[in-house]
Amino acid sequence: MALKKSELYSSLWASCDELRGSMDASQYKDYVLTLLFVKYVSDKYAGKRDAIIQVPAGGSFADMSALKGDKNIGEKVDTIIAKLAEANDLRGVIDAANFNNEEKLGKGKEMQDRISKLIAIFENPALDFSRNHADGDDLLGDAYEYLMRHFATESGKSKGQFYTPSEVSRIMAKVIGISHATSQTQTIYDPTCGSGSLLLKAADEAPKGVTVYGQENDNATTALAKMNMILHDNPSAALDIHQGNTLAAPAHKNADGSLKTFDFAVANPPFSTKSWSNGFNPAEDEYGRFEYGIPPEKNGDYAFLLHVIKSLKSTGKGAVILPHGVLFRGNAEAGIRREILRRGYIKGIIGLPANLFYGTGIPACIVVLDKENAANRTGIFMIDASKQFVKDGNKNRLRAQDIHKIVDVFTKQIEVAKYSRMVPLAEIAAPANDYNLNIPRYIDSSDAEDIHDIAAHLKGGIPVRDIDALTNYWEVFPSLRKVLFADGDRAGYCNAKIVTSEVKPTIFNHPEFTAYANKVREVFTAWKNAHTPVLKIITAGSSPKSAIAAISEDLLTRFASAPLLDRYDVYQQLMSYWVEIMQDDVFAIVSDGWNATAELTPSPLIIGRYFADAQKAIEAFQAQADELARQVEEIEEEHSGDESLLEDARNDKSKLTKASIKARLKAIKDDREAADERTLLNKLDGLMEKEVATNKQVKEAVKMLGKQVVEKYRTLTEAEIKTLVVDDKWMKALERDVMSEMERVTQALASRIKELEERYTKALPKLEETVVEYQNKVEGHLKKMGFAW
Repeated sequence: MALKKSELYSSLWASCDELRGSMDASQYKDYVLTLLFVKYVSDKYAGKRDAIIQVPAGGSFADMSALKGDKNIGEKVDTIIAKLAEANDLRGVIDAANFNNEEKLGKGKEMQDRISKLIAIFENPALDFSRNHADGDDLLGDAYEYLMRHFATESGKSKGQFYTPSEVSRIMAKVIGISHATSQTQTIYDPTCGSGSLLLKAADEAPKGVTVYGQENDNATTALAKMNMILHDNPSAALDIHQGNTLAAPAHKNADGSLKTFDFAVANPPFSTKSWSNGFNPAEDEYGRFEYGIPPEKNGDYAFLLHVIKSLKSTGKGAVILPHGVLFRGNAEAGIRREILRRGYIKGIIGLPANLFYGTGIPACIVVLDKENAANRTGIFMIDASKQFVKDGNKNRLRAQDIHKIVDVFTKQIEVAKYSRMVPLAEIAAPANDYNLNIPRYIDSSDAEDIHDIAAHLKGGIPVRDIDALTNYWEVFPSLRKVLFADGDRAGYCNAKIVTSEVKPTIFNHPEFTAYANKVREVFTAWKNAHTPVLKIITAGSSPKSAIAAISEDLLTRFASAPLLDRYDVYQQLMSYWVEIMQDDVFAIVSDGWNATAELTPSPLIIGRYFADAQKAIEAFQAQADELARQVEEIEEEHSGDESLLEDARNDKSKLTKASIKARLKAIKDDREAADERTLLNKLDGLMEKEVATNKQVKEAVKMLGKQVVEKYRTLTEAEIKTLVVDDKWMKALERDVMSEMERVTQALASRIKELEERYTKALPKLEETVVEYQNKVEGHLKKMGFAW
């Protein structure tokens, strides 16, 4: 059976549970990732001649498995890892975690059990990494990213800086234009590469590959980066990941000692580091990185930016994540910023949401660099994407739609109101701005203020300007406005024709809304018809990521013409469904073919297509049983209490049962004074009999349907499975989600109209009349009670 991504993630995270509590996440990640690495290279390379990674005798995961329960398991696991490291020149890379550490793993039996359980998790047959790739989809690489994200989340602010959120990495990879790289000889560089996730994401965008270079100051994190390269099937890149201080001792240099330059660069340096100049004198920098000025002694943001600029070829392009302060801080930084801008090195700035990164909660931006077109640059393209994100636990996260919109707008240089703008360099250099790049100076992304109309509050009526503000709706529903509003007694004001409770049904039942809904459905249907055949020919040779990329891009294109809807919202519906359901299904099909399983083709799909009548019959029986149960409950509630006719029929637990009712009927069968009680008990007994009989029918029908479904599973053809999965499962779910997006947009219209009606429905004179009315009532009551007013 295919390994589902979701199951892979949960299995790997379960391994963390064995260590959680005994040490911090920043430490136990080393143990989990080391085992992941050993398991991966053992599955992929053990026993293979001329393999890139050599798995020596006594240095494999199988050797670890044999140690479960061994009283010296910690020491022996370290020996296995040491053999693997020695055979592949990975000393100091994969042997950072000490499996014989009693302080972290416990003593004696505790250590023995903990490591044995940890190894057992990785023995799961589903975790077979011999087939890591599903035609371009790197399962293990994605799993590594999953673990790194969770480790960063649990490690806290002081220890989570080794990971750049993959969503931000994807944006940076796309905006630097590395997709246009034409040769493997082209290069990409990250001077503060952390665990390597940003570097790999960027390199992955190059269609023919690129050569990867990186440097990381922290020794343990450098080891993570090297492992990351190997786990992503890029072992040669691990050789060009170096440990050391990039600013004081850059590792990548030319033969003459000058800095090596690269075609592309990405970086997420530590924010505002105070010790950036440790180990060298910036004023005498041998690489000439600070010719435009020396950054402040206690803030190294510009030191890293200047290093990246110096490390780019004359045609180089890059992207650097920096705190917003670099855009507007004064003094030395203002001078550096002015010189960089005058040389045209900055192509654009993308403002990101706050609380996005693991090392800090402050908002950051992406500074996009482009040396190739610097001489002709006349403006800087700015995006304020700070408000578009979703909460994810205690962090914010960019959604698929946010990423796509940023990339589309930036790469196509599209100006969007309150979101993006090409800002002329002349405007930035003007005395009023003086090279200040603070995004709010140039893009007003604030929400329009909802201004109350004093005259409407005093005299009544809904301001026409508020109704006019809904023009985008009236363009789609031109006659609906007249249905909802009538001209008022005063110029500039109108009156509501529909009470607030009827606004929503009036809109949703209007012919123009029906026509609009049909148009949206037609757009979806055209997209569905175009891609259903494509999805049905997914095979073992298909690429899941290519499949979703193709259908999602076409969905974006088609819904660009759908009024009112934001095409990126529609796109998000597809991408959310892909992550939750469709992705695992496609991976299962690519791995195992179109085989009917409970997960790929759950029984409701079988029932809906082949046994709908049987299901309706069951639902009818169940409805009858529910109605009978309701009648029984109603009689019990009506005749409750100590003096009720049913009290003597209750058992010793005060419950009315068939047995207790029959016993009571037997006891009073000859009692003439109990005629009413007998009648009621007989009625109740009859209802209970019918309920039991009906429930029995439900049970038998469900059992029969279950047998039919099982039999149908055995006889399903591949064509039938494809229909069930693509037509009945995927497309119906997506149509539902897309139509719900359409309803959400129109619901916003109904909510706004109701809000305006309720706001101005009672003018001040009417409110005063109501106050006087209530005041008179209170005075009347007080007089009756003997109080003078």
